[in-house]
Amino acid sequence: MAVSAALRAAITRAQNADQHSEPVFSPLRGLGRGRLTPIDLLGQSLSTIAPATGMVFIALWMITYSPGYVGLAAIAATTSAVFLVAFCITQFTRRLAAAGSLYSFVFQGSGIRATLTAGAALVLGYLGISVSVFSQAVPSLLDTIAIVGPDVRGTAATVITTVAIALAVAWIAVRGVRFATRAILVVEACSLILIVVVMLATHSDTTTAVALPNPSLSAVPFLAMLTVLSMAGFESSAFFGPEAKRPLISVTRTVLISPIICGVLFVFAAWAAMTGHGATIVGAYFEGTASGASAEVVLAVKIGMTCSWFASTLGCAQAGSRLLYSMGIERVLTAPLARVHRRFRTPYVAVLAFVAVSAAGVFIYSDTVRDDSGSFDGVVETALVCAYTLVAFASWKFLRRIGEHTSLTRICTLSVSTAGAGLLVYIVLDGAVHGMWALPIAALAVAVSGTVWSALLRRARPESLLMVGAFDSVETADLLPGAGTLLIDGDGRRRLVPDRGTVEGDSPEHGR
Repeated sequence: MAVSAALRAAITRAQNADQHSEPVFSPLRGLGRGRLTPIDLLGQSLSTIAPATGMVFIALWMITYSPGYVGLAAIAATTSAVFLVAFCITQFTRRLAAAGSLYSFVFQGSGIRATLTAGAALVLGYLGISVSVFSQAVPSLLDTIAIVGPDVRGTAATVITTVAIALAVAWIAVRGVRFATRAILVVEACSLILIVVVMLATHSDTTTAVALPNPSLSAVPFLAMLTVLSMAGFESSAFFGPEAKRPLISVTRTVLISPIICGVLFVFAAWAAMTGHGATIVGAYFEGTASGASAEVVLAVKIGMTCSWFASTLGCAQAGSRLLYSMGIERVLTAPLARVHRRFRTPYVAVLAFVAVSAAGVFIYSDTVRDDSGSFDGVVETALVCAYTLVAFASWKFLRRIGEHTSLTRICTLSVSTAGAGLLVYIVLDGAVHGMWALPIAALAVAVSGTVWSALLRRARPESLLMVGAFDSVETADLLPGAGTLLIDGDGRRRLVPDRGTVEGDSPEHGR
């Protein structure tokens, strides 16, 4: 009887519902909701990280500087630390979906200036990663072509290849995430299988002859920082929350799983390097057949690494464009960045802008920065550590504000916040001691960016400060007939107002 009465009441409310009220839409609805599966999200995260390339470089440094089991422990410990960062991020992904990812999450706990600081750090970090992997993809592709055909390496070929890769990345990113991530996931999986098989099947005590600069940090801290840089982008699936199916579950799982997968692979690569199983693949990639590897192995390794570099470039473009799109929606950056392709539902202006800046950065990197890549990587690491520290501290404040802290969340969020702040201080001091002034300058620039940015917006577009932190929210179409009418009040908050025939009283939707 009670069920029948409830059904009759629901039917009555549906019949009496106001069908002529102005519909309310999510601010991020332009991207297309509920399209991406967990496989798509995992493909996005792994493409951004490009674990195949990270394995080769970790093996290279392990062979070159021989930190032994201490280095192996440093990589494992760093992986654990990154997992704790992921745990902090999931305190937001369990509750909301935002195209701005960490940038939008920080707002929920720490306010506008901290949010803009995190946004500046993320823009710098993702552009830096994109430039770095893009600049590796170009010579890797030219080397691969030289193995199977004519040697076309040179300035003109570099320019043409850079432009070609940029156009390919832009076209695929505009075409859509689903179009790219599954194919990239297959390619990355093949690259990983190749690297693992070669490492297991070969053994050599010969050390690589690759000329490497001495890192400013000692070997163990440097390996830890290299691991952080190699895992950068593990959270990139969070940029696609508004486009994912069941985002509060699927994004959360992907954010937690990604660093575990990569950590296992990186520890394996370090072990392989220590036991003589990593020298062959390192030599094949960096020295070619001169290392003693067969032409077939060299070609296979070059193709796998080239595909991995390209995948990482594409992953950065897809994630970075969502960040710019979110900022365009909020008007903290220029509004055209929020334009979405009518057919593919992708932020094509943001994609083109991100790829264009990355391509320009490749030319600058090749001409002026390549000889001082340590400083460049240090700047990127500084920006990423700043963003991760801010989101960890914001998660602590956010959970305290909504009254959902547990002993575990308190320990994790405060531990990551403290460790991140300490690491930033260490990076700055170490950079100053070793004359790498780009690191303290970058840290200072990121630190003041939020204050300066918010002051400029307050003067030029004060209304944009009221829009910061946009996330995917309920729409009128999401409501069951008769559930009520969704309205936006004078404070910009969404409220579910009962229709005629329902119980008196408002039911405010949880919003920002």
